[in-house]
Amino acid sequence: MQSKPLKICLASSEFTTLAKAGGLADVASALSIYLDRAGHDVRVLLPFYARIESLGLDIEPVPELASMSTRLGGVEQPYSIVRARLPNANLKVYLLQCPAFYSRGSIYTDDQDEHLRFVLLSRAAIEMCQHLRFAPDIFHCHDWQTALIPLYLRTVYAWDRVFEHTRSVLTIHNIGYQGMFPSYTLPQLGLGSAEHLLHQDDLKDGVINYLKTGIMYAQLITTVSPTYAREILGDDYGMGLNVALRERMGTVTGILNGVDYDEWDPQTDTLIPARFGPDDLAGKRACKERLMLETGLEANLDRPLVGIVARLVGQKGLDLVEQVVPSLLERRDFALNVLGSGERRFEDFFNWLQSRFRGRVSFYAGYNNELSHWIEAGADMFLMPSLYEPCGLNQMYSLKYGTVPIVRETGGLADSVQQIDPSNRTGNGILFRDYNAQGLDWALNRALDFYQDKELWHAVMLNGMRQDFSWDRQGAQYVELFRRLSH
Repeated sequence: MQSKPLKICLASSEFTTLAKAGGLADVASALSIYLDRAGHDVRVLLPFYARIESLGLDIEPVPELASMSTRLGGVEQPYSIVRARLPNANLKVYLLQCPAFYSRGSIYTDDQDEHLRFVLLSRAAIEMCQHLRFAPDIFHCHDWQTALIPLYLRTVYAWDRVFEHTRSVLTIHNIGYQGMFPSYTLPQLGLGSAEHLLHQDDLKDGVINYLKTGIMYAQLITTVSPTYAREILGDDYGMGLNVALRERMGTVTGILNGVDYDEWDPQTDTLIPARFGPDDLAGKRACKERLMLETGLEANLDRPLVGIVARLVGQKGLDLVEQVVPSLLERRDFALNVLGSGERRFEDFFNWLQSRFRGRVSFYAGYNNELSHWIEAGADMFLMPSLYEPCGLNQMYSLKYGTVPIVRETGGLADSVQQIDPSNRTGNGILFRDYNAQGLDWALNRALDFYQDKELWHAVMLNGMRQDFSWDRQGAQYVELFRRLSH
């Protein structure tokens, strides 16, 4: 007998193609599109940011959701909700209109009302369901921005029988971002007699932690890889929330993010110079040649080419790159292609490295989607020496493109990359465990040594290209969890 479709409300501050600051957007959009195509009734709500207004979307009014308001900090805050039609998707995407909060230059701000911008998103998501008489089986909340929803459902909106069978799921994409605000903002949350349910020690310390509140009250907590789910229970990676998570340990699980192979597949990728697949790798060599030529590298196709596409921040392990790569370039013959932006220190370092090793190092400062595809397609190796990495997507893109990942054994990197065993030609990449210069130096040297064995390298490339990290596989795990929770 076929299972009954689930009813799911997904609230997120980001959604790819509409508003993106990081991986949260990719997961929110890809997962909701997967669930919709799998036959479930999915309603997505995100703010109608100024940047979305400029996209020229097909917007339609929703009569039940016009001229609404909710009380924030003793003041009635008017808002309305419209529906956006996405190209190539039937997914029901709703946009929260409140110019006073969302018509700003960026998704996130340091403004004094930042806490209220996402209190409104949380409450509007619940009120949208009320006005549509949509009774979700699952309320899927993402990161701190919507982490108050589980508490609101249990308190302020508990009277409404539309939520009688609703269960809440909180997905943590990066526990380093928690939504911490001064305790004097407490009256503005509209919790009334339920204020005592917030973490009382935090309030005594003058803080309200939105993510911790979600961890306390969501019926299920997920994060974006099995290894990260274990790591955040400990002191090193829990970022101060490990105690709260351990108290809910039985509800914490990890599901590795999926990859959108509609965009990231060298056999169909329209952005790269030549297409290729596991049965015909000629196009990869053509991509390497074009990449080297276009980025100012010497077009020596026998020279191993290492790629980096990353936010240039400390989390990404770039301090190890600073310590290891300059001297390694002196000792070993390889080239490096870097794309990214972030901290001035790292941008200056890669600019210096490019000038010091001209023709062997190329650095593009900024965002360039086409170049990121070219690097994945043209590089021989992809470097991700992260201090921590909740999931990571680039290592999975790299595997699909036959670009062997060199990663630190943490989070989703540990869950998607398997150590090469040259004796039986298994594995798909190089992992190092200890976060230090010796570990990264060992990993890079090992990769450069293996590259010289062409038969081994070819086998390793194929091992990675034939793996499946699609949302068809990963999304099905969410459905299974949702079904168990809602019965």
